[in-house]
Amino acid sequence: MADSKLLVPELNEAETMGAETARFQELLLQASKEIQQAQTSRPESTQIQPQPGFCIKTNSSQGKVFINICHSPSIPPPADMTEDELLQMLEEDQAAFRIPMSLGEAHAELDAKGQGCTAYDVAVNSDFYRRMQNSDFLRELVITIAREGLEDKYSLQLNPEWRILKNRPFLGSISQQNIRSKQRPRIQELGNLNTADFPRPEEGPEKPHLNIWLEAPDLLLAEIDLPKLDGAQGLSLEIGENHLVMGGSQQLYHLDAYIPLRIKSDESRAAFHRKRRLMVAMPLLSAPS
Repeated sequence: MADSKLLVPELNEAETMGAETARFQELLLQASKEIQQAQTSRPESTQIQPQPGFCIKTNSSQGKVFINICHSPSIPPPADMTEDELLQMLEEDQAAFRIPMSLGEAHAELDAKGQGCTAYDVAVNSDFYRRMQNSDFLRELVITIAREGLEDKYSLQLNPEWRILKNRPFLGSISQQNIRSKQRPRIQELGNLNTADFPRPEEGPEKPHLNIWLEAPDLLLAEIDLPKLDGAQGLSLEIGENHLVMGGSQQLYHLDAYIPLRIKSDESRAAFHRKRRLMVAMPLLSAPS
């Protein structure tokens, strides 16, 4: 992420755009209020009944542990990308890709020998589950993330060795789970930000189309359209406290946008989508008020 000192001259220029900046802040405030109203007017959770998928066996210091990998259409899918794109993203930043999943509580069961054991139910999106069935890579990725999620949530220490049970899609019974209610669709497309429009040679870099919106009171998302690129290789992205600058070694695009909000630059993440868009998530230091 960028050193904010590098962005001071641009910030001073952007601060002169008073009227447009004020309008943008007004839109953000309105979107923030709509999100908060939506959150208070609907239940915080929804009850689902996961469907069985497959079961893995491992153990902890407490004994045998079984993890039922289940699925439900009510759980949102992860970002749609090819395995090659996913591999590239994981190599660059493992935290950039997330698979939404619901981690159920422990329930006591009996194994095939009648001995006591512990089982957990982990549910993912149904469409993603069907895709995972045809991919050893995705299946192992889900199992790894599920194991790590259970360890973090319940303070477990699971054996890294595991195996999938044959002809047994689940152990015990699969209980209903409470998941967070679906987020509302984008409250409001906020359109293009104040972007510096410097004179450039005809053959110089193009300024890409930028859309930005408030996904939650403390999270700003942005889409940058890059139709001439096939991937993120060579792209550079710098995010200051309230500034975003994107360029690249190919000199095809250059974007310099002032964002009138305080961004957590160290926690911001970006990923290149196969639809030739750069997706940027920018947590905010404080929600608009």
